[in-house]
Amino acid sequence: MERLGQFYIGGAWIAPTAGAGAADVVNPATETAYARVALGTAADVDKAVSAARAAFPAFAVTSLVERRSLIERIRTGCVARTEDLARAISEEMGAPLDFARNVHVPGGISHLTEIMRVLEAYPWEYTQGTTLITKEPIGVVGLITPWNWPLNQTLCKIAPALAAGCTMVMKPSELAPVSAMILAEILHDAGTPPGVFNLVQGDGPGVGTAISAHPGIDMVSFTGSTRAGIQVQKTAADTVKRVTLELGGKSANILLPDVDLPNAVAQGVARCMANAGQSCNAPTRLLVPQGRLEEVRQLARAAAEAILIGDPAQPVSLGPLANRAQFEKVQAMIEQAIAEGADVVAGGPGRPPGLNRGYYTRPTVLIAAPEMTVAREEVFGPVLTVLPYVDEEDAIRIAEDTIYGLAGYVAATDTEEARRVARRIRAGTVHVNYPARDPGAPFGGFKQSGLGREWGVFGLEDFLEIKGIVGYGAA
Repeated sequence: MERLGQFYIGGAWIAPTAGAGAADVVNPATETAYARVALGTAADVDKAVSAARAAFPAFAVTSLVERRSLIERIRTGCVARTEDLARAISEEMGAPLDFARNVHVPGGISHLTEIMRVLEAYPWEYTQGTTLITKEPIGVVGLITPWNWPLNQTLCKIAPALAAGCTMVMKPSELAPVSAMILAEILHDAGTPPGVFNLVQGDGPGVGTAISAHPGIDMVSFTGSTRAGIQVQKTAADTVKRVTLELGGKSANILLPDVDLPNAVAQGVARCMANAGQSCNAPTRLLVPQGRLEEVRQLARAAAEAILIGDPAQPVSLGPLANRAQFEKVQAMIEQAIAEGADVVAGGPGRPPGLNRGYYTRPTVLIAAPEMTVAREEVFGPVLTVLPYVDEEDAIRIAEDTIYGLAGYVAATDTEEARRVARRIRAGTVHVNYPARDPGAPFGGFKQSGLGREWGVFGLEDFLEIKGIVGYGAA
């Protein structure tokens, strides 16, 4: 924990610049601080950028064998420290320990595994007539990551950045800094060359803005809210750097009329509530045939009430929300939904019975109208909005009536019908019949859900520049 007061720059743990502040790291299950994290400044970002720029020329020309070997060693380190990472994630953002151990950590590691697979056959250059088309690392990248999936969202950026030959400066969320510190230790122990990876803890105004604006950073990869992403893009514009954004979502889950309703509703509730609903691609709008609304009501209530919520150190399904601000926002949105006329099927405002301390929120199911705030704005909590539709065209209209386009879900007995509807949803990733997670699928959004794609080969290409050497093949 003592390293939370330091930054990892140039291959060493160093003290922050004089005058840097600090913030409490709060366990959301107890509402008590258990550590303090240093909050960096623009001066700390300057140091990290200088280290990354100094390291870039040599790292950019390392062989694929060297970079793949480094990534493999990092993967081995993450596996070896699974328990440390899981406990850090559980304590810093409230994920049940079993969920952190079995989902959070393996999910992050999967990006290392996937990028190693991509490197086996990626076409780094090819000829087009007498022109050589070659792909090169974009340079020094700034990585700004969130608190809701702290390891997944760091490794899905770090893995392709390393594979491309980039050097980097990372700012994790100041609300979930411990897992990032452990990850920095893993990268160091894996033999990451000094300056290739740099970690500066801090908040958005102090460090995030400095990264976005820095002329020595060639690209910013940001994950967070749409509001914050817009500010990152504006700040980065003056230096004409590449910006990739993975932002908010309000994903529709369309249950077609022929679906196995008990199974589809149960899975829809579970996937919405997972990680306490704190997933940007969660299926938070459940679109169901109007004639089966009452059946859905009963099924959704039973599924929500069966969710075991409590102390994340115990074998529960749901822990608290990650921080006080999120807890207060979710509570306010549930109350607003009721005030606007939403029908409470399960849950509602307040903490669950018997949980009087901690940022616990009742798993809530609401039947609402498409124009209600809860059906249009991202809640980022365990809140599912049920929306009845008249026919398929009505379902598509409701699904598309949003500023977001991160993900979509379609469930049906007739797989061909589900595939046909999936093609009509304008979202970066559409899931048919609740498939397993695919770390090689493109992840990112249409509309105000972002710019660019992460995961697998799509994430790698965001960290590459394309160069044409004209006349390269001429006699």
